[in-house]
Amino acid sequence: MQAATIHHQPRLRHRLPPTTAAPSRRPTSIRMSLRDDGPSLAIVGVTGAVGQEFLSVLSDRDFPYSSIRMLASRRSAGRRFTFEEREYVIEELTPDSFDGVDVALFSAGGSVSRELGPVAAAKGAVVVDNSSAFRMVPGVPLVIPEVNPEAMDGVRIGKGAIVANPNCSTIICLMAATPLHRVAKVTRMVVDTYQAASGAGAAAMEELELQTREVLEGKKPTCKIFSQQYAFNLFSHNSALQSNGYNEEEMKLVNETRKIWSDNDIKVTPTCIRVPVMRAHAESIKLQFEKPLDENTAREILSNAAGLVVIDDRATNSFPTPLKVSNKDDIAVGRIRRDLSMDGDYGLSIFVCGDQIRKGAALNAVQIAEMLL
Repeated sequence: MQAATIHHQPRLRHRLPPTTAAPSRRPTSIRMSLRDDGPSLAIVGVTGAVGQEFLSVLSDRDFPYSSIRMLASRRSAGRRFTFEEREYVIEELTPDSFDGVDVALFSAGGSVSRELGPVAAAKGAVVVDNSSAFRMVPGVPLVIPEVNPEAMDGVRIGKGAIVANPNCSTIICLMAATPLHRVAKVTRMVVDTYQAASGAGAAAMEELELQTREVLEGKKPTCKIFSQQYAFNLFSHNSALQSNGYNEEEMKLVNETRKIWSDNDIKVTPTCIRVPVMRAHAESIKLQFEKPLDENTAREILSNAAGLVVIDDRATNSFPTPLKVSNKDDIAVGRIRRDLSMDGDYGLSIFVCGDQIRKGAALNAVQIAEMLL
């Protein structure tokens, strides 16, 4: 069983050295979350980029827990590190890892999730899975807490279940589109994504940094994660192409939107692109509505929406960027304007940026777990 492992991961706030964890973002004190009345947790894939972000989010939000099991592949087992001033030993992930676990946060890849997610649920754990393994499985909730919290109805601690975390591009998109959808009903959505290296894991981030140095030094870039140069380049998302010409990443956005919005008639056409950005995705979204919605009303709706921040200053040309949202919880939205290709106020264009590791993965999963408390 494999979990992505950090070696020399660039620009991530939390790495896993041999004996100590990275310092908390609270430099002066740490509010302990260890409580006897908290749920018992398991972090599956704790040495990976998202696994480390799980710990960061749990600490930042003072998520209560009575115990935490740090789980990873055999090669990482036995390593020691400190989290919230307590020392932990990484355990090898096995079917026995979930005895007595209330909530298991999974981010170790689809194959691990498919094998051990049902095992953990059968032992009574609520599994919050960050892979694509269960997203489109009927009966498995696919949840963005700010968007469709009702999907969690009936999921309780002590009653084993699997809850799926949507794909990062879907989360970032629907965080901005849903408040407008609730008011004017989106009938068609065109989404162009500009996806950072973080979406492909720590190794891709390392390769982007390495390639950048190599290209600037006039060397041939090392291409192991991707089949072509990434630094100073962009290309179609590297997921497998389907028979309809769309790749897997694009179809995730189509299918997951329909499931989350409970609307199989919604028309979605995405184009997903890899760009040489370290972390945080950007998306250009064109929305067509059933009811008219002018840009000023849309701006007010978005300004009042949970988990969003509006950065939309035309006078200073200040709009969302990946750097502005990196390591941030909120999704930034701007470039809010009427779609000139449509008559009246039946179309809007917006530009959205969100931290793929944070809200696009770890934060969303922890928010799901918070709904169980």
